[in-house]
Amino acid sequence: MKQVFTLLLLGLLIVSCKTETPTEIEMVSPEEMQELTKMEDVQLVDIRTPIEFEEGYINGFQNIDYFSDTFDQDIQKLDKTKPVIVVCRSGKRSAKCSRKMVKAGFVKIYDLDGGLTKWKHEGFEVHTIDIP
Repeated sequence: MKQVFTLLLLGLLIVSCKTETPTEIEMVSPEEMQELTKMEDVQLVDIRTPIEFEEGYINGFQNIDYFSDTFDQDIQKLDKTKPVIVVCRSGKRSAKCSRKMVKAGFVKIYDLDGGLTKWKHEGFEVHTIDIP
């Protein structure tokens, strides 16, 4: 009986000490992401290289290169309290980025399942940069 009471007390202490907001990473389909981009205050981040970005991007997304030497500092410039949608080519880099964002204290992260490849495959609009 004494052990049960001790375990219960320990459990209550652990739960009551956890005061930080849990970070959530949510995988979303292209259809879901299209709706999420309409949210107020959502931050849209494409983490592909600048060359990949120029070849085709989703309107409204800012490009922060995952392979850049300044990537960690660039991500820190985003507002951690506002939701972030992260996109890459296939979903591998965005998964890694999402985990980094969790460690950095971001509250809500949406990760496009299948990346831009799936977005395009399902017929959603992609823009290109006209280079003279």
